[in-house]
Amino acid sequence: MAEESGTPIEEEPPALIPPATIGGDEEEEGSPSWMATFADLVTLLMCFFVLLFAMSTIQEETFKELIQSMKSALGVQQVPETGTREGLVMRAESDADDPRDHAVDELGGMVQKELEEIVSDVRELIMFNKLGGQVRVTETEEGAVITIADRVLFGPGDVNLSEDGRILMEKVAMILAQFYYPITISGHTDNLPLQSRKTPSNWELSANRATSVVRFLIDMGLDPRQLTAQGFAHYRPVAENQTARGRAQNRRVELTYKRTCIARSLQGGDYL
Repeated sequence: MAEESGTPIEEEPPALIPPATIGGDEEEEGSPSWMATFADLVTLLMCFFVLLFAMSTIQEETFKELIQSMKSALGVQQVPETGTREGLVMRAESDADDPRDHAVDELGGMVQKELEEIVSDVRELIMFNKLGGQVRVTETEEGAVITIADRVLFGPGDVNLSEDGRILMEKVAMILAQFYYPITISGHTDNLPLQSRKTPSNWELSANRATSVVRFLIDMGLDPRQLTAQGFAHYRPVAENQTARGRAQNRRVELTYKRTCIARSLQGGDYL
């Protein structure tokens, strides 16, 4: 009947259906709850590392002022500092630039330089005269040690320099004369007993050989006050005495420039 009258009938719009949610639950608003805990943790870590960085880059002057303030507040003169065990006494600030420390370092450098020059000159002598295996020079904690095999200087059981030994010692003396420092000449033997009326034991043999070298160096112009002779017999071996080769290495004369004597000479002290 309504269509016949020509009046249209308005239809109601369909009701909106809310979109389906996954799992049937409504979507949560904002960030998840675990993000707050995570953010707190990151912030704390950042603060921790900033604190470490600030501690590692503390200014030295600020640290010294802090130590001084602690000393004044506690009424003590010694406060354990970073990196020290409790009870250890630290050197005072004024001692850090003690001129005596610099003097010791400078003196040590001068002694080392002199030892290196001695070793270098003797090595040139050995190389130029093809004396490898008969003469050698080494730098030790004691100083510079020039070692000469006994067969180069002496005959078997003899205490007087041979002709070849005198020629060699002339060349050695020319080098020694360049360095005005005390020299200790030491005689050494193997452990075989001697059968000689002139030299009853290895003690006399080692000492007399060292004395022969000293007398020759004096004749070559070296200052007697610089020279010391000593004999050790067979009690300071450098090799085993059970073999002929080892005994040959033990029979030797050593000329030693001691570090302590060089340092004393550089300071203007006594020779020995």
